[in-house]
Amino acid sequence: MLALLLVAVSLGLSNFAAAIGIGVAGVDGGTRLRVGLIFGLFETGMPLLGLLLGRSLAHALGHAAHWIGAGLLIATGGYAVVQAIRGRAEERHEPAVAGRRTGPLVVTGIALSIDNLAVGFALGTYHVGLAVAAITIGVVSVTMSLLGLELGDRLGTRTGEWGELLGGLVLIAVGVAVASGIL
Repeated sequence: MLALLLVAVSLGLSNFAAAIGIGVAGVDGGTRLRVGLIFGLFETGMPLLGLLLGRSLAHALGHAAHWIGAGLLIATGGYAVVQAIRGRAEERHEPAVAGRRTGPLVVTGIALSIDNLAVGFALGTYHVGLAVAAITIGVVSVTMSLLGLELGDRLGTRTGEWGELLGGLVLIAVGVAVASGIL
């Protein structure tokens, strides 16, 4: 069980970091709910999908998924940065793209969890029930995501109008960290 908790926490670290980036631009109850559900769903679902796909396919996808996930995070962060710059130039104050709209949030959720396909096969080697693994990973992921949102929201109130730009830069940094193997 300790090994499963450690795996769940390591999987949740990227969600925590990305949630900080989303939270910097400010969060409301709806954003908290969407982030928790989307990140939890993908973080739980991808390892289960990896178990179902089997060893060879999960292993092959696992290598490419690392780079695909990093690229998607960098692209999502870049999109948020562009929107923040456009918003400043046009003097409008719209909600943060990555945290308020479901489409970019789903892309971020996929990007954060796609490399977990290979983790799914590894879970099969543990003597842990599938339901226990899914619940543990899901609960840890949602908890870490919500903690990241709160931390980001507190940072965002201090950064003021620069919050959305900072959030996009954090997502880019998470993508770079995933690409380099840090997360």
